[in-house]
Amino acid sequence: MPEAVISARNLRKTYAVKGKPEFVAVDDLTFDVAPGESFGLLGPNGAGKSTTMKMIGAVSTRTDGDLSILGLDPNQYGPEIRSRLGVVPQADNLDAELNVRENLYMYGRYFGFSGADCRRKAEELLAFAQLEDKAKAKVDHLSGGMKRRLTIARGLINDPRILLLDEPTTGLDPQARHVLWDRLFRLKERGTTLVLTTHYMDEAEQLCDRLIVVDKGKIMAEGSPASLIREYSSREVLEVRFGSDKNSEIAEHLQGVGDRVDVLPDRILIYTNDGDAALNRIVELGHHPLTSLVRRSSLEDVFLRLTGRSLIE
Repeated sequence: MPEAVISARNLRKTYAVKGKPEFVAVDDLTFDVAPGESFGLLGPNGAGKSTTMKMIGAVSTRTDGDLSILGLDPNQYGPEIRSRLGVVPQADNLDAELNVRENLYMYGRYFGFSGADCRRKAEELLAFAQLEDKAKAKVDHLSGGMKRRLTIARGLINDPRILLLDEPTTGLDPQARHVLWDRLFRLKERGTTLVLTTHYMDEAEQLCDRLIVVDKGKIMAEGSPASLIREYSSREVLEVRFGSDKNSEIAEHLQGVGDRVDVLPDRILIYTNDGDAALNRIVELGHHPLTSLVRRSSLEDVFLRLTGRSLIE
């Protein structure tokens, strides 16, 4: 692998809590991110993803371990690192008093670019974000998807080597998410290193070359989405529902139908290489589900296997 642009070794972040043991937000994470890679941190809310991003972004110091960003220690070279990063925070923090073009222009001025350079960059990024026709619109008049595209465009104003995206599509409708994914694919094609946090398994599968699955501050697994699914799940999953008050009871009679049976509050998951055959077997046993669905395995199933709970709990 080429020399890593991000390298973490036993990265740790703790917080003092009065009258209680210290809270461990990030617990000995070790990983590398290669130039041009799209790298993800997948996990539920509270897993330590955003805390890790803050340390990578040189806005929060680590408690212990080693961290190198573009060959520099963020605890010592924060300003130098921040000048070479692009950041898309979880919540859009655009300036509502300015229009779309002015948001880009003013952000460029913060980096010390000349007015002419800021105007040129703003026009390029308006085109990239497909916001040319909204250039004079105030931020409050934009849809959620447009605001996210503008926030990403703003994060690119300094031509960053690494773009950090914290939950980039939270709250967006499916169409807006796909438009945003297209913009991120284009950045990957240009060779920009992407680092994103997400609790959406489909987003991680679509965007990430490689990822770490994080829970309670620890790495549970690491690899490409496809390799993790192969290692920790089956080819297909059969979802059946018998009613919330019956699922647990009937699940006891379904052991051996597939490779593994998991009971969730609203459904039973049966992991198997042939979902249709598993469904036929259930019916042969005299059980008739209210609903059934055969689907391919996903990273959600990987997380459930590793932690015993859902990503969206």
